[in-house]
Amino acid sequence: MSTDTTASVSTHILDTSMGRPAEGVAITLAARSGSDAAWVTLGGSATDADGRCKDLPALPEETTHVRLDFETETYFAKKQAEAQQDAPRVRDSGAFFPEVAITFAVKPGEHYHVPLLLNPFGYSVYRGS
Repeated sequence: MSTDTTASVSTHILDTSMGRPAEGVAITLAARSGSDAAWVTLGGSATDADGRCKDLPALPEETTHVRLDFETETYFAKKQAEAQQDAPRVRDSGAFFPEVAITFAVKPGEHYHVPLLLNPFGYSVYRGS
């Protein structure tokens, strides 16, 4: 939850190739207090069955930039293994993007919901509500 002196961040992932939430994707949250400052990893979590990550760490005061790192390679490897069980020799979709890093600017007192629309060969993000 954001306060007057901090921002807050939430995210979720929709696997658009399946039309379903992406469960079990590891996410790491990092922050910095200016363009020249070093990134500080604050922690991470993983998406739940609804594709949501509800327990990301709070942002420290003075945060101006946030980076969400999504570990997509493991997610797609699991999906590929499941597809091979159902239909051997399914075209290898793998993960063209083994990770997705989204960096954005934040202001104190604001909440930033940043959904990731994901498929094996592309992704899109936006500021949600």
